[in-house]
Amino acid sequence: MKLITFDVFRTLGIPGVRYIKPERMFDHIEEIRQADWLLFPEYWQVNSLLYGLGARIFPSPASYHLGHDKVEQTRAFLALVPEHVPPTEILGTSPTSLAKVEARFGYPFIAKRIKSSMGEGVRLIASRQELMAHVAEETVLYAQQRLPIDRDLRIVLVGGELIAAYWRVTPLGGYRANVSQGGSIERTAIPEAAIDLARRLARELGIDHAGFDIAMVDGHPYVLEFNRLFGNQGIADSSKRIGAAVMRVLGAHDDDRDPDGEPPLRLTA
Repeated sequence: MKLITFDVFRTLGIPGVRYIKPERMFDHIEEIRQADWLLFPEYWQVNSLLYGLGARIFPSPASYHLGHDKVEQTRAFLALVPEHVPPTEILGTSPTSLAKVEARFGYPFIAKRIKSSMGEGVRLIASRQELMAHVAEETVLYAQQRLPIDRDLRIVLVGGELIAAYWRVTPLGGYRANVSQGGSIERTAIPEAAIDLARRLARELGIDHAGFDIAMVDGHPYVLEFNRLFGNQGIADSSKRIGAAVMRVLGAHDDDRDPDGEPPLRLTA
């Protein structure tokens, strides 16, 4: 199987991969055409690879398109599992929109930048002044009710396989549980309901490489978001384990396409 990667660090656990810098893609078109799989392209490459070359990419197109910003994925969540989405408003930044958010949530509430990761675009808005400062920097007001939690779950799935599941505990006095923002990791009493929700979202939305962030309120799971490129801090031996899971995904698809090959692998649902 001929594999090309555009992200050498994401494929350290995969043997025999050829690395091409994303910006050199058009210098290697024929080589790219001959590849069985193209791994971890940058977002700007995806449409050219899918539609221009008819290539197969990993992660899946859905992982890219839905994971590109919080608006796209939240709307997909609302379509599929509205009962598992925290109360959310996705609006413009007009005075009418601000008044609607204030009336629905009051203060404080959570506002998020639609393209961000590691908790960097998340703000706790406690006043009209803070809200005005936020929308001065954003073109979309993504507002969410602040849930009564002091932690959330990171659930990592690759091709339907559970790679990791752990709590991210918010630092004292904080509101972001991300490890990059000072959150700590706990691995006890992981609720099956959260894992089941992550697996359902991955399966039904076609997401095959993601870290899902899920909150629990009175035993009920709420999906906050997913990250296509998730951090590996909470995953033991991450390169080897994720690389092996990726290879199982690629092998399963190849077996499905080749009727003379081995039977397709059955990934965990």
